[in-house]
Parts: sequence; structure tokens; C-alpha cells
Amino acid sequence: MRKSIWLLSAGLFAITTPAFAQSTDTDQSGAQPTDGATAEAGAVDNSAQAQQSGDAGDIVVTATRRNEALSDVPLAVSAVTAESLENSGASDLRQLQQLSPSLQVSSTSSEAGAGVARIRGIGTVGDNPGLESSVATFIDGVYRSRTGVGLTELGQIDRVEVLRGPQGTLFGRNASAGIISVITAKPRFQFGVNGQLDVGNYDSRRVELGVTGPISSSLAARVDGVYMKRDGFIVNSITGEDVNDRDRYLLRGQLLFQPSDATSIRLIGDFADRDEACCAAPYLPASDATTAGRAASTAKPLLQALGAVINDDPYARRATWTPGFGFQSDVRDWGASGEVVHDFGAAELTSITAYRYNKWTRGTDADYNNLDILHRAADGNSYNQFKTFTQELRLQGEAFGGRLDWLVGGYYANEKLKVSDNLSFGSDYERFANCLLINNALPQALAPSPIVGSSCINTAVVGGAVTQLVGQRAALLAAGVPTTDPRIIALSTNISLLGAITANPARPGFGSIAAALGIPTATLNNVGLLDVYNQKANNLALFTHNIFDVTDRLKLTLGLRYTRETKTLDASFSDNNVICRALLGSPLAALQQLPCFNPSVPNGSFNPTESERKESEFSGTAVVSYKPTDSLLAYASYSRGYKAGGFNLDRAGLARQNNNGPVLASATLASLQFAPEINNAYEIGGKFNGRGIDVNVAAFLQKFEDFQLNTFDGTRFIVENINACKTDLGGADRDNSPTTGACTGDTKPGVSSRGVEVEVFARPATDVAVNLGGTVVNTRYANNLIGSGGRPLTNALFQLPGRRLSNSSSFVGTGSISFNPRITDGGVRALFYVDARHQSAFNTGSDLDLEKVQPSYTVVNGRIGIQGPDRRWAVELWAQNIFNEEYLQVAFDAFAQGSGTERGVRQGFYARSNQLFGAFLAEPRTYGLTLRTRL
Repeated sequence: MRKSIWLLSAGLFAITTPAFAQSTDTDQSGAQPTDGATAEAGAVDNSAQAQQSGDAGDIVVTATRRNEALSDVPLAVSAVTAESLENSGASDLRQLQQLSPSLQVSSTSSEAGAGVARIRGIGTVGDNPGLESSVATFIDGVYRSRTGVGLTELGQIDRVEVLRGPQGTLFGRNASAGIISVITAKPRFQFGVNGQLDVGNYDSRRVELGVTGPISSSLAARVDGVYMKRDGFIVNSITGEDVNDRDRYLLRGQLLFQPSDATSIRLIGDFADRDEACCAAPYLPASDATTAGRAASTAKPLLQALGAVINDDPYARRATWTPGFGFQSDVRDWGASGEVVHDFGAAELTSITAYRYNKWTRGTDADYNNLDILHRAADGNSYNQFKTFTQELRLQGEAFGGRLDWLVGGYYANEKLKVSDNLSFGSDYERFANCLLINNALPQALAPSPIVGSSCINTAVVGGAVTQLVGQRAALLAAGVPTTDPRIIALSTNISLLGAITANPARPGFGSIAAALGIPTATLNNVGLLDVYNQKANNLALFTHNIFDVTDRLKLTLGLRYTRETKTLDASFSDNNVICRALLGSPLAALQQLPCFNPSVPNGSFNPTESERKESEFSGTAVVSYKPTDSLLAYASYSRGYKAGGFNLDRAGLARQNNNGPVLASATLASLQFAPEINNAYEIGGKFNGRGIDVNVAAFLQKFEDFQLNTFDGTRFIVENINACKTDLGGADRDNSPTTGACTGDTKPGVSSRGVEVEVFARPATDVAVNLGGTVVNTRYANNLIGSGGRPLTNALFQLPGRRLSNSSSFVGTGSISFNPRITDGGVRALFYVDARHQSAFNTGSDLDLEKVQPSYTVVNGRIGIQGPDRRWAVELWAQNIFNEEYLQVAFDAFAQGSGTERGVRQGFYARSNQLFGAFLAEPRTYGLTLRTRL
């Protein structure tokens, strides 16, 4: 099967510039607005003419805020039409990657709140809302706060443009790695109706309706709606319930007012709702890594002894979760925007004003099995909420007889982010913690570690161990070993700890420890936190982008942006983990790791002083382009990209300031700050616009300073700026110590991305379109890595130096073939379409554990059907992931279920790793029928 998939992929050469826009609306002037149907019809008509003539036609984009043929734009950009997305079956941003090789979109614990887009191997893991995206998402020129808001229905669109590399002199919001710009279908002054019905397996049904037309000679309207529902891909092996489902809708209304040829006003309002259960995760196959190789898992039977069902055959798509706790993912997303364009003659003014509201409310069974170990209750107290106001102004025109095409602009954004988190231990946590206490915390006292009874603690066994240790200590003392000897101290410590564990036979383990601490009724079960973060951000920017015609064929482009960013964070922390607080300073403080993985706060409540950070940064671009012939463009560019710093919205980050202690008595919010991400990018490229074929090639080098890394280590999120020390650290960044590897000298970028992109768009024969594209890229960390300010990186990141970034393949290729022949004289056509994406192996975990590697894979989609004249109706059969390719989106460390990684064993840090891993899977094969009509 894999061989046949590869042969098909190779036959397509697995590469694409997606089907490009052949006609486009005029976004800048607002003149002659079209809707999706008109734009698509224009594309079909033009492409049909091109096929007859053997010409590929003009590819028009607005990536530079000007209507230009793609072959004239000295920028790495792809444009995907609505027709191409329809053929591929794409209805959200994730499916766009099937048509754009340098783009990858994935999600982890939630599609709504943990989505991430990557371009050229660079992106920002989306689980922590304090980090903005390296790849910014815009819909109709309006910035969306995080990538996850795009992982839903898009409705009728005109096209999607993907700009690769740093951006900041053309769009309101700056981005360090690239931009995804979605342009929706506009109202038009001609009545039109579109409708689509999709039905498929997993009881999938999707309905899309739209209507547009004139209200008066100067006012047109458009209304679009989408409803989608589908059963889930993951089934509970105990109850039969399914999750990872779809239940969402979108409503969007527009008004287009054109009182004169010089003025256009476009008003847009939209509302989207999601009521889904996402995302469950089965386990990867459970086994331990040892110095002799893989061995039977020791963590899996421990959990099974407590009653857990461990589904570690991931592609059986079975999982379990705690009754009463699941994967609530409710989203309310709405907004309004107004775009005003006025042509003064000498210059044109564009104003885009917008307000967005997005709230994701969640509930999560965070241990991903049926034991109640860790959860976020679906009680409305766990959510991320964004309220964003943006204003963009652009003025552009020409000077010096048209030799200078200038643009100046300003941008303001006010964002209010509120995060509420109610993470809590469950009713099985104390039993679970007792097992870990015996099996992990004191291996020298009980070796091999016994799994005895449902609590893993047998007082007789522990009593025997105490007797054995007392005898060992007595023998050493009798031999004259002094009491200060480390062996005597270790034995005495373990004797005391084991005594404390069994002091209360009715509640051995942490129940006995609580009694020893003077709080006999305290428990670890059902204790948790309620943290609330209020972040306010103000972004003010001035930018300019100017194109100089040095000669008729030589152009110089200069762009500059100044950004001033201010963020303030106010937060409150509360919890009821009294055992954690009592351990501080006690003789049993060594046991704090299990109950205090999320450090507690003094007296159960903590309100630190508000923290503020301010940034001022310049970014920009310089491009030299030359057209030796009308059909050939060559260019070279330098760009500096910038993404704002911020705050790690996870209380575990506060522990830095308190020496990782269990109580955050002296921590301040300033310890949550991280620095801005800077990208210095260099690119050379060429574009050929020939008869029947377009070819685009770009070679690039990007160097990231203070790369913003967000990773989960099994118990907490670690946010760190990654740089490299110019001085050799002697391997201290690769060891198992969090204190070694500081840099006292100069630093350099910690991440680089270099590679080549190729895109081909061809019409080799009448009614045949071939789109090919490929990216060969080397995106990796430098050696001698350090954190912000030169401090050592945590030992959880020892695998990063010199290795490829997560979710970055060395090669990605995409390709599509469309055959759309006329089959009747009346204009009825057939459609035969196939596309493929091949991706070489990559690591899905941001900490680069070997266990998280995804081997190379190929996904193939296909569609066949019959279309009426001018695409007024269509009946199509389709399939996504035809060969049911099985692959991971992300693998992760299961919470507190084992420890270590295979590479740590290989490097001699420990003799055995028994960590269990969960996996968020990509979608399986889906198939169905589409009925479509346009009037």
C-alpha cells in the first residue's frame, strides 16, 4: 500500500502552487466587486480560454496591497482559489496544507485553542495563549488573535494567499514567519444564490447556503451560512461514546456601499459557534527503553493495577476517559469590521476597523485514561477569552510620473485576554501518587518495585523494607562508618520516609504523610487550583512599503516598520493543596515533587503585583528585482521580522523565581516574561511566466533570535527563548543538569531555517491543469543552546542542540491534477481530480523525544463528478485520505505516567525510561457525496 501511494505521489512529483487566481476582485478600490461564484466563474472561463490557447493565464494576487500578477511580485507567495479548495475538499485552514508544501497546520489538545500553523518549519505551539503565532492569520484584512480561530468553517471565499517569510510592511499586524490571508467572497450587484450539500461517512453532513444581490444601485448585500456535523473518530472502549467530532456553524453577513466610483464601504459581521468534544488521545505502544533496548512497560501495569484501561494501539482509534469528564470544546467567535476605500485621485486611502470576540470554554480529562487523576471540570471556569479592537490605515499612490509606487500606513490593536484555569487532581490521584511514591521516589528502598494491591502500598512489605534498611545501617555503624557518611544519611532518610508512609495504616502513603505533618484529614484527592490571568496588550505601528522603478525592468522595494508594544499582566492564584504547603520546610520536603508539580500559593490565595513589559522594534524589507524579459523575474531580498514577547500564562513558570519550591511565596509576575522573537531572512528567487506554464523558485535563509519555544514536559508548560552561545559550552547544554550551560559571552541565533521552494502551475493540454510544488528545508537548532539572558536551559530540553525542529520535514511535496473535459455541446463537463502531499519523517514533540517521531507519509485526496454549464450545478463523489494513511499530528508525554526518554537512556542519564506517551491523531479516510448549485 505504501509503495502504491508513493508511486502516485511521485507521478505527481508531489509539489504545488495551488490553482491560482485567474481573476480577482479589486480589494483596494472596491470597484467591480464579485462574490465567490463570480470569481470562480471568471477563473473557469479564463482558464478555459487559457487551455484552448495553451496559456496559463495571469495569476493575480494582492499580497503587496496592489493588484499584481504573481509573476511580477518579488515575494514568495502562493494563492489558492475557491475552486481549488473545493476540488480538494478544504473547508478550513488545516486542509490548505494539502495544496501548499511550505505550510503545515496541526492541533493538539484542542482545535479551537491549540492550533498551530508553520511555514518553512517555523511556528509557535499553540497550547499556551500567552504566545502569539509566528504565522499570522488574517480574514478580510482583520488579524485573528491565534491560529485556532481559523480551524473552523470559512464559508464562501474568493481565495487564500500564503505569504512566506517575515511580514510587517504590508499588513496591519507583524509576523516573524509568514501570513495566511483569507479573502472572502464579496457582495455583488447581480442577484446570485449558491448552495451545497455534503454527506459522508462518520454520519457527516454539511450544508452551505449563500445569497447576494443589489438592494439599490449603490448598495449590495450578501449572506452566507454553513452548518457542519460529524461523528467522532475516537471511541471510548468502555462506553462506546465517540469524541473528536464536529458540530459547528458560521453565519456571515455583508453590505457593500458604493456611492461613487471613488468610494467603497464594506461592512462585515459574522458569528461562529462550536459545540464539540475534542480532543481525546490514545496511547502510543507502551514499552520501556533500557540500555539493552526496548522492554516491557513498567508504567502500564502499574496503572492497570489501579483499574486503568490503557489503549496503546493508537490506530484502532480507541481511548478511555473518566466518567463525567471529557473534552468539552465550546467556542463563541464573532466580530464586525468596516473597510472604507476612497480614491482622492492623487492617493487612495484604506481604513479597516474591526472588533473581534473569541471565547473557548473547555473541559479536559488531562490524564487521558479512565482513572480520575487530573482534569479540568466543564463548569465554565476554564476558558480563554479574547476581546480585540484593531484599526488599520493605509494611504498609497504614485509619484515621479509613476516611477514611485508608495504606501504608508498605521496600525493600532488593543487586545484584552482573560484566561481562567481550574486544573484539579481527581478522586484517584492519591492512590496514583502513592504508587509513584513507592515505585519512583524510593527505588533504592524497594527494588524491584512491587505493585501490591490497588494502592501499590502493602504495609507488611514496607515494614520488611524498613527492617532491612535498619539492619544495613546497623551493619555499617558496627563497621565503624561515621554517621556523616552519605550511605548512613541516605539509609536514615529512607527509613524516616518509609516510616512516615506507613505511620497511619488506615491511610498509608500520603495519608500517613499528612498525619505526620499535623493535618491528618488532608488529602490529595479533588484538590486543585483556580488561576485567572488578565492581560492587556496595546500595539501601535507605523509602516511604509515603497516600490521604485529604477528602470523599466529594474525595481527597488524598501519597506520599514516601527512597532511599539505594551503588555500588562494582572493575575490571581488560588488553590486548596494544603499538603503541598505543609511539606515546605518539613523533614519530608523531598516528597514535594508529586503533590506540588504545580506549585502551591501561600495561604491558598496569592495576588502578585501587576507586571508590565514594553517593546520597541524596527522591522522591514529591502528587495531588488529585475526582469530581463517580460516573462522572467529575478529578485533578492532581506527582511527583518518581529513577533512580540509576552507572558507565560502557566503558574509553573513562577517557580523559577522561588528556586522551584512548592510554595510561591516570593514569586512575581515578571518571572513569566519572555522576549520578542526576531527573524533575519535572506531570499533569492526567480519567476517564469510562460505560455502554458508558470514556475516559481525561491532559496532562503532565516535566522531566529530569541526563538519562542513552548513545550510540555509531562507536568507543565515550559516557555523559553532559545539562543546559542558563541562560546563552546562543552556539551553542558546536552547534559542532565538544569544548572550547567550558562553563557557569559556573546550570543547568536538559536534557530535557523534554510532551503529551496519550487512551484509549478501548468496547463499541458486542453482542460488539464497540473500544479506541482516542493520544499526542501533544513530547520534546526544551533549547538550550545541557552535560554533568555544566557541562562542554562532546563534539562528537559537536552535533546534540542543541533537537531531539527519539531514538525519540520526535510522534504514536503504536493501535487494536483485536474481534468475537466466538456462532455456535451450544452456545456456539461466531467471532473477528474486528485491531489497528494508527501512529507518526510519528522519529530512531532517540541522536546524531540525519539518516541515521538512520525515516519514519512503521503496523503491523497480525490474527486470525480459532473458539472453543469458555467458550474451552475455539480454532482461529485469525493474521498479524503483515500489510502487511509495513519499518522500523528502530535505525540506528548502522558501526565506523570512514567519518566525519561530513550535518548536519555542512550546518553547514560538513567538506566531505564518508562514514560508513556499519548498521541493526537490525524483524520482517517473519509468519503462522501457533494451536491452543488449556483444561480
